[in-house]
Amino acid sequence: MNLDLTALANEHLAAARTAPHGRSARMVLHDGVLRQTVIALTAGTALDEHNAPPAASLQVLTGRVKLTTHGWADELTAGALREIPKERHGLTAVEDSAVLLTAVND
Repeated sequence: MNLDLTALANEHLAAARTAPHGRSARMVLHDGVLRQTVIALTAGTALDEHNAPPAASLQVLTGRVKLTTHGWADELTAGALREIPKERHGLTAVEDSAVLLTAVND
């Protein structure tokens, strides 16, 4: 499978901009315990705090997001790749953004 992440990011940003909740997502890879999902969020839209999978990373494809945990925040811009902390966390789009979430689930 060959995916164009730029095209997917643009497609889901366009969908997020017209969605009432300001987001759009598509799982692009599901292979056993490995999952990769493109998530687009409009500025100010958040994914509320949720539990972390056993292993995960977040790559910012476009825009700027803030990854938060209890008492801590990290702002990430396009091109950034970061391990997701193994604790409850949230994600907020500082500007219209698309990210690639890679997760390994038990």
